[in-house]
Amino acid sequence: MRRRRRTTTWASVALDAWTLGIDAKTVVGLRSLKLAAGGRAAKAESRRMLSEKAAAAQAWQWLAFTGGLGTSAPVAASKTLRHYGRKVRANRRRLEKG
Repeated sequence: MRRRRRTTTWASVALDAWTLGIDAKTVVGLRSLKLAAGGRAAKAESRRMLSEKAAAAQAWQWLAFTGGLGTSAPVAASKTLRHYGRKVRANRRRLEKG
């Protein structure tokens, strides 16, 4: 059975952005709790947070530089959201574990 390609429209980009926003809000809340608790775990989390943000931005810049974001605005927006969404979801899963 062949999979149908999802057409990237501004409506699908808006839904992806909304989903990313919900996940990011969850990560901010979980990280805030961890940082407020203090100690070694908070220090490690703050370092991790900064290094992950820098690495994600650098990887996205490379995608943009090499043409990996596509040729239309909706596709570029969708791929950008997908790029950052993977990082945010990974952090949400890790922080929800404890």
